[in-house]
Amino acid sequence: MPRFSVIVPVFKVQGFLRECLDSVLEQSYRDIEVIAVDDRSPDGCGAILDEYAARDPRVQVLHLPENVGLGRARNAGMPLATGDFLFFLDSDDTLTPGALRAMADRLDASGDPDVLVFDYARTYWWGGTRRNVLAHVLTEVDDTFTVAEHPEILDLLMVVWNKVYRREFVHKHAFEFPPGYYEDTPWTFPVLLSAERIATLDRICLNYRQRRQGNILSTTSRKHFDVHDQYERVFAFVDSRPELASWRPYLHRKMGEHCLDILGKPDRLPPSDKAEFFRRTAELFAKHKPAGGPVDPEVRVLEGSYARYLVRRQAAGAGRLLGRRASQARRAAAGRVKGGWGALHARRPLDPGLVVYSAFSHRGVLGDPAAVYFKAREIAPHLRGVWVVQDAEQAALLPPDVEHVLLNTPRYHQVTARAQYFVNNVNWPGTLTKRPGSVHIHTHQGTPLKHMAADLLDKPGARYGVDVPQMLRRADRWDHSLVANRHSELVWERAYPCHFASARTGSPRNDVLVGATAQGQKAVRERLGIPADHTVVLYAPTRREYVRSGHVDRVDLARFAEDLGPAHTLVVRLHPSLSTGPARGMGLADLHRRGVLVDATDEPSVEDVMLASDALVTDYSALMFDYANLDRPIVLHTDDREAYAASRGTYFDVTAAPPGHVSGSYRELAWLFASGAWRDEDSTRLRGEFRSRYCEFDDGRAAERVVRTLLLGEDDWRPADGSAPRVPAPAAVHDQLASS
Repeated sequence: MPRFSVIVPVFKVQGFLRECLDSVLEQSYRDIEVIAVDDRSPDGCGAILDEYAARDPRVQVLHLPENVGLGRARNAGMPLATGDFLFFLDSDDTLTPGALRAMADRLDASGDPDVLVFDYARTYWWGGTRRNVLAHVLTEVDDTFTVAEHPEILDLLMVVWNKVYRREFVHKHAFEFPPGYYEDTPWTFPVLLSAERIATLDRICLNYRQRRQGNILSTTSRKHFDVHDQYERVFAFVDSRPELASWRPYLHRKMGEHCLDILGKPDRLPPSDKAEFFRRTAELFAKHKPAGGPVDPEVRVLEGSYARYLVRRQAAGAGRLLGRRASQARRAAAGRVKGGWGALHARRPLDPGLVVYSAFSHRGVLGDPAAVYFKAREIAPHLRGVWVVQDAEQAALLPPDVEHVLLNTPRYHQVTARAQYFVNNVNWPGTLTKRPGSVHIHTHQGTPLKHMAADLLDKPGARYGVDVPQMLRRADRWDHSLVANRHSELVWERAYPCHFASARTGSPRNDVLVGATAQGQKAVRERLGIPADHTVVLYAPTRREYVRSGHVDRVDLARFAEDLGPAHTLVVRLHPSLSTGPARGMGLADLHRRGVLVDATDEPSVEDVMLASDALVTDYSALMFDYANLDRPIVLHTDDREAYAASRGTYFDVTAAPPGHVSGSYRELAWLFASGAWRDEDSTRLRGEFRSRYCEFDDGRAAERVVRTLLLGEDDWRPADGSAPRVPAPAAVHDQLASS
């Protein structure tokens, strides 16, 4: 008996069907059966299904003699199912890699509940991806529950395909799908209200395809009137179960909201039928109104006429228009006020003791600017350091003794108009005017491997959403560009053909890595909950420009954590640009919750994460150049090197002179750790050569060097111990990489 019976109704999806079936059959979890129901599809779907069944014994095809519709096609597949759990997958959607394994693990951990609800992401035809906005509902209860105990579960999209169902539970209650549109409604409500044990899985297991055309529910038709019959079925079910009577007010409001939503969509109902749809909805609303209960303001319009409904919609539209105009007026007025503030303070002299800091688009005290800030507080306390932060939420996370201003407030304009020094690792906003005499220090975010700035001009994919000319106009304000090696110096001068001087200071944020101690590593591990005696492997992939979302699962994280073996901890840190997107929902959040690995994406200091680890696995991330300062093993996993180089562009082939061993497949990656080769003599030699090239100016004194030479003007500064500075003078003549 298989664990899952995947029932796939099929009708007119020949362009998507193979991708759907492949996403199921290529899962690492193989204890499944696929029951594909050909709903008399007039295209090539039937032949495709027979082809798959011929080569994979897990696939069974049922060809229906006539078209019966989505719901009844699912019903036809259910008697053939023998699995513990039923999973109804629409034939234009796809499973995410590792989804079935994650479901199976969660079912085992929760003791086979009646229903398991998981997360999904909308994937749009133009390439975008958007996670379910109510995903947080799946994280609020860790144990199994009933709807009465966690009613928020009903706020999720009422569809059949974001859940799996215990087959015996379905048979016990004789659940089945009705004919017509919105067939999920009279299935999902009764199922969830009847379930005695529901569990959740905070993981994106399914990609919900948003088709440009061909989506049934986006077809203009009178078939949308079916929604009324579907809710009649829901109320009939509740009426047959007296213990569910308390849910009538909720379902009554839900029905009104759902029907009004359909009525308000421009592509659902023929215009000539909208008045009739409103009347039918109002009749249903009155028929099932709970006695003596209040009516929610959002659906109260159903107690009036269609004419009143139209007036209300027109008024709401006019209100939105006025709101937009008022917002535009406020922004214009705010711009005039800001301009006034800037002009007022620009007439006052610069403050030579004022330094303004920002990092990662105003996200807090981080990176190189933070290292410079803390060193300045130590050796130059007369310098007043002020941080720019994005909003009050970010400000609340700052240490209490850190002075800050919120972006685009009067105080922001005051300090930026008066400050003599600016330190940032991201370009300042275009509204900031550089005054004569002010000094801008740009720290960057690491050594460049991938193409940057002007070098993106011939990489249209990587340049998507990037205004290179504007980027360079902002870089025209730089006075100093910090570099950790000669490679960075040459690349930055070509990628940013602007008027700045390269400062061979090293990277201030790397001072803590150069001076790393065992005690420092222990302290970070304690904070992250990692056993002190574990071997810690840090996996830090970068984003991909060849997919719109930027995220591609190159490694099965659960498998990698398992293959590392006992006494090992896998720590994962995604690229910052992926931290708030769907990437973490693709399994990372769930694996972290279950203790399979540690998700360190939200850790504010990447330097701390590096300190906690014993080895780094990455691909093309600039993190490798910083990590080399620790002199700990590095493994590059570059199974998509050609695709990455073609889409983003790289300044050199890092696999030709890598910082350690290179794997081109997961099998090779797993072998490197299983065999111990990840830390052999060749690994040490490669790392040493890499470190000498790219950690050239990092000596543990970078932050002090910046403060002494660039903020305090001590041109002849030497280390306090009297040793000669490790940093050579900037080259007088550049090679062919330099800007002309």
